[in-house]
Amino acid sequence: MSALRTIRREIPALLALAVPIVAGLGASTLLGVTDSVMLAPLGALPLAAVGITNAVAIILYATIWGLLSAMSVKVGTAHGAGQGRRIPALLRNGLALGWIVGVAGAALMLAVWPVLPWLGQPAEVLAIMFPYWAAMSLAMIPFSVLTVFKSTFEAVGRPWVGTGFAFLAVAINVPLNYALIWGLGPLPMLGLTGAGIASFAAEALALAAAWAFWQRARSTRRLRLRARLNRQEIASVAREGAPLGLMYVAETGAMAVATLMIGTFGAAALAGNQVAMSVGGLLYMVPLGVAGSVAIRVAQERGAGNLDALRPITWAALGLATLWLATAAILLGLFGGTIAGWITSDPPVIEVAAAIFFVFAFSQVMDGIQSTMTGALRGLSDTGFPAVVSLLAYWVLGLPLGWVLAHAGGMGPAGIWAGFVIALGLAGLLLVGRFLRQTGPARVATMVGGTP
Repeated sequence: MSALRTIRREIPALLALAVPIVAGLGASTLLGVTDSVMLAPLGALPLAAVGITNAVAIILYATIWGLLSAMSVKVGTAHGAGQGRRIPALLRNGLALGWIVGVAGAALMLAVWPVLPWLGQPAEVLAIMFPYWAAMSLAMIPFSVLTVFKSTFEAVGRPWVGTGFAFLAVAINVPLNYALIWGLGPLPMLGLTGAGIASFAAEALALAAAWAFWQRARSTRRLRLRARLNRQEIASVAREGAPLGLMYVAETGAMAVATLMIGTFGAAALAGNQVAMSVGGLLYMVPLGVAGSVAIRVAQERGAGNLDALRPITWAALGLATLWLATAAILLGLFGGTIAGWITSDPPVIEVAAAIFFVFAFSQVMDGIQSTMTGALRGLSDTGFPAVVSLLAYWVLGLPLGWVLAHAGGMGPAGIWAGFVIALGLAGLLLVGRFLRQTGPARVATMVGGTP
């Protein structure tokens, strides 16, 4: 069978995982969007409170997601190796880690609260914000445990189950938001605080449904076999996931700094960048889902000992992600002004957004390559190297180079993203090289039973 035919054969299995993963990621983002849309009639202060809260929460949520994503690799490897009796132990230990990580994330976010006044945040916003801040902090606990369930279901070939619980949280949040924001029947009108309570309750109820499904459904009876908690197993998942958590801190932190750098060019530049980011964030869900699916597929085939499949799976995933983002880059480059006009009618903002779109789209292509290769290496339980490469690409090369291109190079706000194009392109090449070494004949020969 030709190499190209082998690669094409892997595409359906990747899409079967990537589509529900992308849908689940989209559902997770809808909670924040729902709060913004439903609070908008109350004025600027509640919206500002949501914006500040989300700016901090997204870093912690990304860190939690990265840290716990090692679960899908552990379970996927066991599933591929036919070690079904090991999966219940992995799940129970993963759930314990989910509780620990969720509580730690909530505590850390609450600890940030006293710092906000020192960061120059508006006093009138902070005056109404703490109950919402506290509720969104607590929501990290059910989110973390639900992430463990979702990762496990994905790794054993039932990705739509986990995605279903993510959408259940959204379905609960919308009516509960309305009832608690505006008051319904005996419920008081709580405004911003009501939105926070609704989001926490939605995550908690979705987790309760997932827990009940695990305990009661006939299809999950093999996942609830008795297993003892093992500190070493919990620590193993944490160690493997920690570099990924650090990587997502580096990425989201770099995006925040890039936004601040673009802000030095004025309000129109900042608004134009927000337009580009809002579109780019939606586009990036696909390669992020592909990265998750390639990690699981590589882990499954590695566990099964089908080591010749590792490269075709990865090249198929890389092709899917690159094709999607390259097409998007061309459309944004050609029609960026038109797309920006759908979002805003301000001519200066449209002009800046169109310029940023042209460069930002290509940075997305480079980021898609980097993310896909990180996913492939994650499937091999190689997480430390991609994390270091990401840290260097974003902070040591991307941000300083972007500043130079934006100012000394005369590119303006678009120059910030041009720095990322170069940095992430180099990162992608390094990760491809790393993957080729990790799956080369000498290295593959040392893989026995799915363990490198």
